[in-house]
Amino acid sequence: MTKRVIISGGGTGGHIFPAIAIANALKKIDPETEILFVGANGRMEMEKVPAAGYKIIGLDIQGFQRGSLLKNLLLPFKLIRSVIKATEIVKNFKPDVAVGVGGYASGPLLYAASQMKVPYLIQEQNSFAGITNKWLGKKASVICVAFEGMDKFFPKEKILVTGNPIRKEAIEIENKRFAASEFFGISAIKKTILLTGGSLGAGTLNKSILAGLDKIIAADVQLIWQTGKYYYQSVTEQLKGKEHPNIKVLEFLHRMDFAYAACDLVISRAGAGTIAELCAVKKPAILVPSPNVAEDHQTKNALALVEKDAAILVGDDVAELELLDRALQLIENKNKCSELAENIGKLELPDADKIIAEEVLKLAK
Repeated sequence: MTKRVIISGGGTGGHIFPAIAIANALKKIDPETEILFVGANGRMEMEKVPAAGYKIIGLDIQGFQRGSLLKNLLLPFKLIRSVIKATEIVKNFKPDVAVGVGGYASGPLLYAASQMKVPYLIQEQNSFAGITNKWLGKKASVICVAFEGMDKFFPKEKILVTGNPIRKEAIEIENKRFAASEFFGISAIKKTILLTGGSLGAGTLNKSILAGLDKIIAADVQLIWQTGKYYYQSVTEQLKGKEHPNIKVLEFLHRMDFAYAACDLVISRAGAGTIAELCAVKKPAILVPSPNVAEDHQTKNALALVEKDAAILVGDDVAELELLDRALQLIENKNKCSELAENIGKLELPDADKIIAEEVLKLAK
């Protein structure tokens, strides 16, 4: 009998890519599986999910807006409307099981599923669970996590440590250094830093590089610099007249495998998806946690690695002053880079997508 699965959530690449990876794994195990995504209107998933070949329905939902009291006044109404629409979706699609990956749409959909006695699985990507997932965890059948010690947020008997599903194509980097260097138009021999602030970008990371660009050039170190879509225009304008062959500025990295293959050191935010990829590619990393996330979960993600000497943490508040000096010192310290690479590699949890998909199909029975 055909299994029907709803996958809900999104908002950022960190939620969307794992969701798509789970869907792909479900299709690989059982090609007959019918999958419907539920996301938030106006968010990235409404574009990325159809591009991956899946149908998606959007809810008119948003998160708490820190900067705007007026927008927050509409939040209760949007939440009620989303729950009503999510209930309709569950009624019409008749899923055997629901999956929540985090993000705005996950809450209303999983709540509707629980009210209609549809079993559901939560995929918690971070080392610190948010309020919604903690609340939803009480009635979840299974909670798949990526970090140890998650029983302080969820019932111990429901937890399964699976790791985070990642884009397989992003981590296949073996023997690609020369092809990657050619792709970016850089030397395969020179030391190279990859800086990525995720698909939308990170203001602090971009400012830190702009502040210390001369130091990178003086050190003869190459930089693959993903600005993110919010910052690309302003960064390129500020770089006019300061272009250098060692500095490659891109809005988005379409070939993440090449970016990882070409670099000796990664500087990034500490999103759970990025950390899972770094563990898989075994690259030394400096993590600058974003302060603009719920419950400061990126700092907790980063600390989980720092405690195992698997990454270096630089605070967002000191990054403009310290980040580049720390990066240039580290990239010249071969022993420390090897140690970090080895330790981060030990934390890899492979095949998370397949393990989670198998759990989903078990629940569907």
